[in-house]
Amino acid sequence: MKKGSETDQIAAIPGTVNCKNCNAEVLDKFCGHCGQPSILPRVNAHYVLHEIQHILHFEKGILYTVKELLIRPGKNVRGFITENRSRLVKPILFLVLTSLVYTVIYSIFHAGEKHLPNELQHTVSGFILQWLEHHAGYANLFMGVFIAGWLKILFKKQSYNFFELLILLCFVMGIGMLFSAVFTLAGGLANIQGLEIWGPWVSMLYCFWAIVQFFNQRKVISYLKVLFAYVLGMISFGVVVTFVGLLIDMLRMMYR
Repeated sequence: MKKGSETDQIAAIPGTVNCKNCNAEVLDKFCGHCGQPSILPRVNAHYVLHEIQHILHFEKGILYTVKELLIRPGKNVRGFITENRSRLVKPILFLVLTSLVYTVIYSIFHAGEKHLPNELQHTVSGFILQWLEHHAGYANLFMGVFIAGWLKILFKKQSYNFFELLILLCFVMGIGMLFSAVFTLAGGLANIQGLEIWGPWVSMLYCFWAIVQFFNQRKVISYLKVLFAYVLGMISFGVVVTFVGLLIDMLRMMYR
């Protein structure tokens, strides 16, 4: 006996069927309350290819987000916060994806690989530093928390709250990771020693420009405020990480 089409199967669903996601009554192909399909498609090759295409799709996907953030970051992030949140990839996902790209390229070419001093080899502080180095996405997200805090203080006349500024930083730091990845990749493929060190500088210049554009202020003082927020954020992040590592090391020594 042949199986009916998906449409026939859905048509056969009685009106008393409830959505498996929100438990609302389903009367059509999709739940009118949450949008969940009445019948989930099989997970097969077509499904996987569709998901990959969705992520890389030029409209409302990773490539479109990169293009828009390179051309007009301030306008697009403001639009994401206040108008339309479906045009760009979600900010934290974007930062994680771009950091993953950087981490893969960094691992392949061993760019700027650092070795901890002997005194930090078996300490919690050393472990934290190594973990942050190999998990750039989380490191940037944590550091973004501190930078967002300083931006909130230095641009206190602006109406944006802390979490909106954190979203801004997820987007611009994601692009910054891509700049670093590009320089690392180019240096590795062309066998040019030291080319990768330009990536962070270009990333920082982009971040300054993008954040100032977001606040829609192009005065010199705005660039100085962003510079101070960025530097103070990095210092604050470093101090907190160091303090936590040293505190745990001290506690371990006390309770041995």
